[in-house]
Amino acid sequence: MEVSDTYTDIPSQIQIIRQLPATQKGLALVLVLWILSLLTIMAGSFALSMRREASIITGMGNNAQAKSIAESGLAIAEMMLLNPDLNKRWRTDGSIYEMDYASSKVRVRLLSESGKIDINIADQALLQSLMAHAPVDDDAQKNKIVSAILDWRDADDLVHIDGSEKKEYQQAGLTYEPRNKPFQSIEELQMVLGIDENIFLWIEELVTVYSGQPVNTQHASKKVLQVLPGAQPEVVDSFITARRESAINGLPAPVFPLSSAQSGAAGQNDVVSVQSEALLEDESKAMISAVIKKSENPQSGPFQILKWQSGITGTISLFTDEMLDLLIMQYAEPQFDN
Repeated sequence: MEVSDTYTDIPSQIQIIRQLPATQKGLALVLVLWILSLLTIMAGSFALSMRREASIITGMGNNAQAKSIAESGLAIAEMMLLNPDLNKRWRTDGSIYEMDYASSKVRVRLLSESGKIDINIADQALLQSLMAHAPVDDDAQKNKIVSAILDWRDADDLVHIDGSEKKEYQQAGLTYEPRNKPFQSIEELQMVLGIDENIFLWIEELVTVYSGQPVNTQHASKKVLQVLPGAQPEVVDSFITARRESAINGLPAPVFPLSSAQSGAAGQNDVVSVQSEALLEDESKAMISAVIKKSENPQSGPFQILKWQSGITGTISLFTDEMLDLLIMQYAEPQFDN
C-alpha cells in the first residue's frame, strides 16, 4: 500500500471508529494517531533522503565539470608553452594565468623544475641555506637534517657529522635504511631521518629531482630565491616586481642579480610543473597538478607526463588573495578557439 493511499483511507477509518463501542473508541483513536505519526515520519524521511540524493548527484556533476575544465587548462598550458614567440610564451616562474569559460574560471600556474633546488646535486652549503629557513626551531636539528640528506643520497656508508646511516635508522626504530642512491622522487624525502610532515610540506615546492643543474634563477619562484645563499630580501622583492612587469608587458625577463655558484643561467626549459584549478559559479572547485616534459618523440605528442595528481589536499588554492600578486594575464575563452 502506498503512503498516499493510506492517507486517502483515513476518513473511512474514522467512520469505522465512530461505529465502535465507546470502550474501544479511545484505544482505536490512539492507534490511528500512532499510525499517522509513523506515516508522517516515513514521508518526511523519504523526502529528506530524496533531497540528499539530489544534492549528492548535483555535487558529483559539478565536481566532474570542474575537473574537466581544469584538464582543459592543462591542455592550454601545453599549447602556450610551445608558442614560438618567446615573449608571448607563458612564463614558468610561478606566474598565474586566468581563463574565463562562460560562468566558470580556470587558473593555471607554471613552475620550471630548473628553477627549483635539485636535492640530488645541491651541495652542503645550499642545503644548509635551504634548511636555515625551514620551520625548525633547533639549529642543531637543521644541521642533522642536512647531513641526513647527504647520507641518504651518497653511495657509501660513511656518516657525515651529525648524519644518519643504517645504524642511526635502526636506533630510531625504523625498518629501513638510507638508499645510498640519488632520490627518485621528492616524496622520498619523507623517509629521511628528521624530516617530519610539517618540514616536508614546507620543502615540497622548493625542491626537485628533475633538474640536474644549479638553480635557474630566471625561472625560480620567490620562495626559492629567498633561500639561496647570499640572497637579500629587498633584492628578491625588486627582482620579482620587475619580472612580473616584464611578463605583463611582453618583455624579456630580467636577470637575477646574484653572483653565486648556486645560481644557474637561463637555458632550455624541458620539465615544468603545471597546476590547474577550475572554479565554477556555485563555488565548486577542482585542481590538477602535473609534471610534464618535452617529448623526445614528437609522434607520441609534444609532452610526456612524468607525474599526475588530482584532487590535491593541503595545496593553496590559486583563487586566494595571496595568488593575485602572481596573476599575469586574463583571457576570454574565444582567444583560444584557434
